[in-house]
Amino acid sequence: MEGESTTQASTPAGALFLSYASQDAETAARICDALRVAGIEVWFDQSELRGGDAWDQKIRKQIKTCALFLPLISKHTHERAEGYFRLEWKLAVDRSHLIMANKAFLVPVVIDETADDDENVPDRFREVQWTHLPAGETPSEFVRRIQQLLSGESPPLPILTRGPAAAISGKSLRLKSAWLGVMVALAAVAAYVLVQKPWITKPPPPLAFNPPPHSIAVLPFVNLSGDKEQEYFSDGLTEELLNSLSRINELQVAARTSSFSFQGEHPDIATVAHKLNVGAVLEGSVRRSANTVRITAQLVNGVTGFHIWSQSYDQDLGDVLKLQTEIATAVASALKVTLLGDEAAKIELGGTRNPGAFDAYLQGSKAVNSGQGASSYQSAFAAYTEAIRLDPNYALAFASRSLALSRYAGEFAVGTGVRELFAKAQADAREALKLAPELAEGHLALARFLSSSPLDFTRASEAYERAMALAPGNAEVLAESGLFAVYMGRFDAGLAAARHAIALDPLNPRRRAQFGEALYGTRRYREAVAAFGAVISLEPDFKRAYGFRGVAYYWLGDFKSARSSCESKPDHWSSLWCLALTYEKLGRHVDAEAELKKLQAAFGDASAYQCTTIYAQWGNAAKALEWLVRAVRLPDPGVVYVKTDPLIDPLRKEPRFQAIERELKFPN
Repeated sequence: MEGESTTQASTPAGALFLSYASQDAETAARICDALRVAGIEVWFDQSELRGGDAWDQKIRKQIKTCALFLPLISKHTHERAEGYFRLEWKLAVDRSHLIMANKAFLVPVVIDETADDDENVPDRFREVQWTHLPAGETPSEFVRRIQQLLSGESPPLPILTRGPAAAISGKSLRLKSAWLGVMVALAAVAAYVLVQKPWITKPPPPLAFNPPPHSIAVLPFVNLSGDKEQEYFSDGLTEELLNSLSRINELQVAARTSSFSFQGEHPDIATVAHKLNVGAVLEGSVRRSANTVRITAQLVNGVTGFHIWSQSYDQDLGDVLKLQTEIATAVASALKVTLLGDEAAKIELGGTRNPGAFDAYLQGSKAVNSGQGASSYQSAFAAYTEAIRLDPNYALAFASRSLALSRYAGEFAVGTGVRELFAKAQADAREALKLAPELAEGHLALARFLSSSPLDFTRASEAYERAMALAPGNAEVLAESGLFAVYMGRFDAGLAAARHAIALDPLNPRRRAQFGEALYGTRRYREAVAAFGAVISLEPDFKRAYGFRGVAYYWLGDFKSARSSCESKPDHWSSLWCLALTYEKLGRHVDAEAELKKLQAAFGDASAYQCTTIYAQWGNAAKALEWLVRAVRLPDPGVVYVKTDPLIDPLRKEPRFQAIERELKFPN
């Protein structure tokens, strides 16, 4: 993903066209990202090869069909009488004369101190209310205004705007001023609700339906065994089939959490296709007897609802790997996907032909996905261990147990248990790769260990990149690799991977939380607040999102909203951390110290990195460095944040900090 740009002109024609001078590309990208995070379709061309007949035709088509035209106005558009954006502006002005309600089509945005009477700006733009977004900082109020315009709501609130320079009469000026006063008052109320009541959230807007070629979702296969206790088997078999399909290069497969969100709902295929933005849906049933399994599968076109392919299979339980291969290759063939190389070897990589081992592995996966906290991990450890006992060559079971051990160590373990768990995680990851060197899950497990325990960030980076190369369609690999890339300062590549993960898994709150943390890591705090709000709308009890949203508000200087967000889930470590920071800014030092003591009492040295950030923000550099040394010595997995974390910026000029940073040997 290193070479993937976050701003390629890959979005098809549709909702909003963003026009800018080349010198303003970075600012334009910031606005584009904020709109896309909210689910708004944006056509944003940042290719270097602009111009030519083909390009002109494409631009004309996009401007002819877009719903809104958003020109960025700056000193660069003032200085440059020539430029491709000039053609875009002319086309937009021409179209605005031809359509009804033309003022709602143009949404001019000024990003610096350019005057409203700039003669280089078309008169048509100056007849419309301008929006002021300095340096591309995009508040949620502006995003809401765009959503209102796109949905046809009226009138949108003209917040954060500057008036046009067009001459108007004294009477119209007075009337306009009166209306603006009313609108500003309404905007203030709206802003209060949005900012002071951060717990009020709306669900993330649905993705624009434009499924990529060869995109597919796999719905949970129905358990027809007559035993509800066998649902783990039908669910697990569905998940393994989904993973098998994702290993076929040309297929884009919606990830498990999003596909399984429809379980028990009996939705129609069109609903599934639109919510997950896929062109086809695979559904079916599983009937298991003592030693055999019968699977019926059917592939349906998500656009037309017509059946593409269906088939029934009967196999011995020991041949489940072969069965997965047969179904996956049949689906690929039905979708006209070109199969390259030995697809069976890719699909069956790391698997088992032992029915008991497979059954235990599926129970482990069910436990991990249950979301029941520490107890679910304990159940998963036992199940994966049983799978490995029955088949000591089961690479996927080793990799899955390694990932579960690392996650448990980072989220729940304290004291010496942390080091012991990471040691076991390392052994499992290395065994998985010994058995199956090309297994992406094995490289992901090793990367997670390397970045958490030995703090070997260079080798961790290599392992993440290897996992991405082997599984470019795996949402978990993309999200974790992208977040790590952000921590290492590779912001563009990291955000691109995190966005791709959301495209594959749009209904998974964990993926959106990882994207929110990536935005926070790149210091895009307003967008991070919006992303964590989307997490909470999907899963109101996702406690980590409240704490991280609070810290994003903290950086916006909105300490009341930070406090409200973190007080919503006060028992989670992220909220204790957030409140220790926020109460101090609100002048409540005694309360801040109380939150810090709660954090230390609950997690001990496992909270060493969070203590570092708190003391750094309190201005106690000596205490902060003391805790940082402790975090590195443990080691605390939070040390991965050191390179880019804004919370420890007050320490960066300290010679002792610089020595620690050199010792950590972060990759360039």
